[in-house]
Amino acid sequence: MTVDRRKFLVGSATAAAGLGASAATAADAEPQKQVSGPGARRGNPIAVSTYSYWRYRAGSKLTIDRCIELAAETGFDAVEILEKQMHRKDNAYLQSLKRRAFVAGLALCGMSTHQDFVSPDEEDRKANVKKTVASIELAYSLGIPTIRVNTGRWNTSRSFDRLMKNRGIEPPLPGYTDEDAFPWVIESLKQCLPAAEKCGVVLGLENHWGLGLTPQGVMRIVNAVDSPWLQVTMDTGNFLEDPYERLEMIAAKTVFVQAKTYYGGGVWYALDLDYRRIAAMLRKHEYRGYVSLEFEGREDPKTAIPKSLAVLRKTFST
Repeated sequence: MTVDRRKFLVGSATAAAGLGASAATAADAEPQKQVSGPGARRGNPIAVSTYSYWRYRAGSKLTIDRCIELAAETGFDAVEILEKQMHRKDNAYLQSLKRRAFVAGLALCGMSTHQDFVSPDEEDRKANVKKTVASIELAYSLGIPTIRVNTGRWNTSRSFDRLMKNRGIEPPLPGYTDEDAFPWVIESLKQCLPAAEKCGVVLGLENHWGLGLTPQGVMRIVNAVDSPWLQVTMDTGNFLEDPYERLEMIAAKTVFVQAKTYYGGGVWYALDLDYRRIAAMLRKHEYRGYVSLEFEGREDPKTAIPKSLAVLRKTFST
């Protein structure tokens, strides 16, 4: 079954800051037309990932509460939560986060999760399906309409630093190839779909590492699953060669955008991204959703994040 992404998503994304994020349910709605005039919507809402403040760095592991406060002070429209950053997941805490964001005039627009379906061990894949379903239900409790999902990877690199040194490329386990892994990932994601549909949470497969290293890999999986509940999370910084051509290949299925900046130089690498060009490309594909900042540079986030917001506001303002 093929469903037009634009028709499916209209009515599901929060249109402006201060409105609560809601589940995507309007599969048959007609896409909005571009309009002009004093009441016209202006550009894409700009969010910030809590990862931008945290980034796994010692001494900078802020709570989600504090990240929401900083996002409001800086002037973002919404917050994307990094699930690994959450120090509590009890319902009282989740509802307190929703209230904090609402009072601050922010939407909770997305959540980045981690799973690994690239494993020959069926029980391991089942455990990762269970983990992903738990993430879907967590997003539902927070009123978050989409989560970032990964394919996972072979984990034959000795460390993430080594993986980055090799530009995201790593060899398969002995005796296996990527062709063995694609069916594992496709079937695992299909098993997550009933929970996604029940909760109204769209899964966005990111162009990340593993089988998502190339646009062809991302689209092979999304097209094989063939569901409106699995689309694409576009990360502007994860195609290290020919980024614009590759981003174009996943743009039509994109439901959420993570925008990288690298002030002060990249931690692992840095790309000189032309956000005017990226914004124009997304407008061509009628992308109306969130653009979420993932700051990944060495500069102090206190100065780099406001500068990043200014760039994204300017380039995604129309």
